[in-house]
Amino acid sequence: MKRIIAFVLAALMLVALTACGTDEAAKATKMTMGTGGTQGTYYGYGGILGNHIKGETGITVNVVSTDGSKANILGIDVGNYQLGTVQSDVMAYAYAGTRSFETEGALDSFRVIGGLYAEAVQLVTMDPEIKTVADLAGKKVSIGAAGSGVYFNAIDILGAAGLTEADIQPQYQSFGDSADALKDGKIDAAFIVAGAPTPAIQELCTTTDAYLVPIDGEVAEKLMNDSPYYTLYDVPAGTYDGQDADVTTVTVKATLIVSTSASEEDVYNLTKAIYDNADAITEAHAKGAELSLENATQGMTAPFHKGAAKYFAEKGITVESK
Repeated sequence: MKRIIAFVLAALMLVALTACGTDEAAKATKMTMGTGGTQGTYYGYGGILGNHIKGETGITVNVVSTDGSKANILGIDVGNYQLGTVQSDVMAYAYAGTRSFETEGALDSFRVIGGLYAEAVQLVTMDPEIKTVADLAGKKVSIGAAGSGVYFNAIDILGAAGLTEADIQPQYQSFGDSADALKDGKIDAAFIVAGAPTPAIQELCTTTDAYLVPIDGEVAEKLMNDSPYYTLYDVPAGTYDGQDADVTTVTVKATLIVSTSASEEDVYNLTKAIYDNADAITEAHAKGAELSLENATQGMTAPFHKGAAKYFAEKGITVESK
């Protein structure tokens, strides 16, 4: 009888422990991360970050392809996404309710986790007559989806060169569509804003005589004076096939944001998982080499999540949080 009772008790304990484990698994945090087009850096790098976060914290991150920065911010606002990769300038527009977010107004549904890497504004062409931004006059130029981050970068740069949207034949295309259109001779040049090397440009330069047009000199100076979130950046020689020298351009910063609904504990853990493990992330993706406390915290134009602020405070860095 004692053996039977002991067996029954053991079985009940096993059932209880299994149920407990099931409950804990059910409670595990799940997040969806909005990134960008499949041929851009956001998508590939987002996948690396998602896998790393899962391995370090147990938080499941479902990485999805999207139309980029604005789509990710709006997705967080309506609750479809909890994480998103965005351009720092588009994030500024959203938080202030300006430019591409004039219709929606200022949004307060997201917070900053940290900056990730430089997003180079890459002006790519196969037309040997295009050597400067001013040479785009009268040309068919892809300037990104209307209202997108790329679109406003292109408008800013054209303006710094004394051009307007009316001075070119604008085409509103994604990274992949721009590369295909260049290859097929349907457009003369394209603005692509992403971490270099960018897969769409890599493929183009491997199969054609495409090259990057510099954005430098007086154009870059005027641009940075008018919009301080731009900085100079050299795309290193050898980044793309046929690129024998550094190409100077301007950059904004790829930034990871999170929904205000995310818990302080979860955000602290995933922030730590990223910035404490830059070396491991770099082994999986070259852009991990740009992960640093300085890159993470400087130049942000929206408040940090309290979980991220807690992590940076442990590193001796105070950031604005809300």
